[in-house]
Amino acid sequence: MDHPLDGRLLRFVLQGEGSFDEIVRQVFAYQYERNVAYQRLCDARGVAPRSLEDWHQIPAVPVRAFKAMDLACEPLEQAEAVFESSGTTLGAHSRSRHFLFGLELYRASVVTHFRPYLIPDRERMVCRVLLPSSAEAPSSSLSRMMEFVLDAFGAEGSRHYVVGGGLLVDELLRDLSGPTEPQMLLGASFSFVHLLDAMASRGMALALPEGSRLMDTGGYKGRSREVPREELLAAYAARLGLDPALCVNEYGMCEMTSQFYEASLRDRLGGRSPSRWLKAPPWVRTQALDPATLRPVEPGEVGLLQHVDLANRGSVMAILTEDLGRVTQEGVQVFGRASTAEAKGCSITVDELLSTGH
Repeated sequence: MDHPLDGRLLRFVLQGEGSFDEIVRQVFAYQYERNVAYQRLCDARGVAPRSLEDWHQIPAVPVRAFKAMDLACEPLEQAEAVFESSGTTLGAHSRSRHFLFGLELYRASVVTHFRPYLIPDRERMVCRVLLPSSAEAPSSSLSRMMEFVLDAFGAEGSRHYVVGGGLLVDELLRDLSGPTEPQMLLGASFSFVHLLDAMASRGMALALPEGSRLMDTGGYKGRSREVPREELLAAYAARLGLDPALCVNEYGMCEMTSQFYEASLRDRLGGRSPSRWLKAPPWVRTQALDPATLRPVEPGEVGLLQHVDLANRGSVMAILTEDLGRVTQEGVQVFGRASTAEAKGCSITVDELLSTGH
């Protein structure tokens, strides 16, 4: 279900029309009016649309609140998609649920920010996706994101290599062994670890065609051994023949509609020194907060990352993560998940949100 705000948001995402400060006020006013639990949280914090001075003041909802309650601005039955976070040993009730009421805005946010960081130098490429399709994993925001990427940028021969929960290693290695045109590999980090382990066990190494590249994302969630980033980049070079600068990490989450990308590939192709800072799209703002007090830390200091994502029109745009990181003019760095004790402010805010919802 589209909303009149979506037209303004689409013009901002696609054409840069309008200003962030103006649109963020419009989205906040809409979410304050339509999301009752969120309105009560804002009232408890003394923040209302008429008193909002800038985006830093917008009360943020912790990601774990998406597990405890349905945060939506429209009737749930009108959602075009419902995305769930990855499952854990605690079962389905421990998963976040994010309701989207307009996939056109989601598609625009994905495609617009993907191009400059992964495929700025050509129109289409053969894409090898180490993830299930959205038909097989309809509740996966990452699978839906890859559907948009394949539609916009995938050349003939592009396909998925995770079927029935398993990686089709033999088929993937066969398809990577023969081509002469550049390849783009996309997938979760643990899928790439599985591929690299299989290649190592076979004593196998490839040299992908010049211009090939890779995007990995996500943590491991117990599904494979954890591999330090530098070791993973070295393995991409040794086993796939990929320049580490052309291996880009993506940062995103089920509770957000937009993504961040390392700028290394864009910088290398532009003749600049490759940067590993994560870059947000123009419709996202990020700040780091003290984990206990939730007050902003000094620029460059480590804190809990809070994002304001305008593309989260139908839910809540201000998201308080449990990721520790820092924010500077260069971009964002993420250092891992905060401990429960470190993220005390998140727990307090969840308790407040739940108490306002009764």
